[in-house]
Amino acid sequence: MIKAPISLQDLRRKLYIKAKTESSWRFWGLYVHVCKIETLRAAYASARANQGAPGVDGVTFETIEQQGVERFLNQIRDELTQSTYTPLPPRKTEIPKDGGRKVRILSIPAIRDRVVQGALKLILEPIFEADFQPGSYGYRPKRTAHDAIARVTKAIALGKTHVIDLDLRAFFDSVRHDRLLELVARRIQDNEILHLLKVILKSSGSLGVSQGGVISPLLSNVYLNEVDRMLERAKAVTAGPGYTLIEYARFADDMVVLVNERDARASWMLQVVSRRLREEFAALGVTVNEEKSRTVDLSRGESFGFLGFDMRCVLSRNQRWRPHCTPKLKKRTELMRTVKEVFRRYHSQPVHRVIELINPILRGWVNYFAVGNSSRHFALIKRWVELKIRRHLMRARKRRGFGWSRWSTSWIYATLGLFNGYRVHDWRRKASPAG
Repeated sequence: MIKAPISLQDLRRKLYIKAKTESSWRFWGLYVHVCKIETLRAAYASARANQGAPGVDGVTFETIEQQGVERFLNQIRDELTQSTYTPLPPRKTEIPKDGGRKVRILSIPAIRDRVVQGALKLILEPIFEADFQPGSYGYRPKRTAHDAIARVTKAIALGKTHVIDLDLRAFFDSVRHDRLLELVARRIQDNEILHLLKVILKSSGSLGVSQGGVISPLLSNVYLNEVDRMLERAKAVTAGPGYTLIEYARFADDMVVLVNERDARASWMLQVVSRRLREEFAALGVTVNEEKSRTVDLSRGESFGFLGFDMRCVLSRNQRWRPHCTPKLKKRTELMRTVKEVFRRYHSQPVHRVIELINPILRGWVNYFAVGNSSRHFALIKRWVELKIRRHLMRARKRRGFGWSRWSTSWIYATLGLFNGYRVHDWRRKASPAG
């Protein structure tokens, strides 16, 4: 992670403290900090670290660095300070999902616009971070999907086995600009900031925030923060001595609410929370996909999906129900399809080249799913990949079989360097508080 200059760090810290201690304070005089060259440098460094493809103008990082980064940043600063900055429309690209059956439209801003959005995010993020709720995890500093999974599994372990699993229809495309700007203005009393944010939003259309924009994750959390506030109020009102009736976790537009089945109010609470959630989303202009949304009872053997994991309850050896968290079948299938495609395309290449290509894929997938109860699934993936490598080696020699007598398993991992880090972490290691 690229560290911002210390003066920028101090500013962000002061903004956070002020926002945290005075919840109704509206900030002004922020635009000058967005325009500072050190803020723009930090935003450029972050964009450079994330790399990414060029936008509609075709300008790459290499081109910018050949012509001079300082010259590039000074030009952006001049446009911002002279109020002549106009963002380019983002470049649209289709990203396959669900095994290629569907596509997600990703909007790629030009690098100059990524820098401006990054600078704006650096100044606004600490203010709104102070307002965000404990159950929100998506794209926030020092919070991960693993933390959200830990919160959910801990809630299940404490008896919250009635689950409201909500699916939002095209959330990022549904965000109303007027409503979003109204929410931002509750904290920001700076017309230049609001104008800059407005032109950034309008550059991608009259509705929605672009998936791929640097500031889009922050804005999506601002937009849904009222929903989180409602759930926090419900959690506080229904809490008893030493326990809570409900828990929730949200990662961007992926949300689950869990209710304690042992409480006599569980059935009533499910209905009330479900109704209130729909009311909150309706007020935001966000549609709940009723076909994919459902209420799940884990104590009856049902399950639900959250952030790529399959969540359920199983009986432990001492006959107690415990949470069980594994990679979804769809995610395992996608991994195997991706790896298989590498073997197909590079079937005539040396095995070292194939391993060089599949190792990052395996490492990324395993690192994400290395929590919960993934051990058995990791063992299956590991075995499958090893067999694919053995078949690749034997085909190169125009032989059948898997070469068990030729190559030991330890040789494949130690000498060839095939990825072997299939280790599962304890999901409780960073569990967020859950009552």
